[in-house]
Amino acid sequence: MTLTKDSAMNIASVLTEALPYIQRFTGKTIVIKYGGNAMTEDELKFGFARDVVLMKLVGINPVVVHGGGPQIGSLLD
Repeated sequence: MTLTKDSAMNIASVLTEALPYIQRFTGKTIVIKYGGNAMTEDELKFGFARDVVLMKLVGINPVVVHGGGPQIGSLLD
C-alpha cells in the first residue's frame, strides 16, 4: 500500500488523537457490542475488524459480543 502525503497526515492525526485512549486502556479488557447496522455493509465490517485488530496490537483486549443491546444499555446506566 502506497500512502500519499495527505493519507499519511490523516493517519498521524488520528493516531495522535487516539494516543491518550491507547495509553489509558492498554492492558484492559474492552467489551464491544457488534450488531445491527454495523453488520449491513462490507465497508463497515472491514472497518470494525481493522479497529479490533488495532486494539489488540496496541495491547487492549477486545471482547466482541452480539446482541443484548437493551440489557447492556441498562447495565451501563
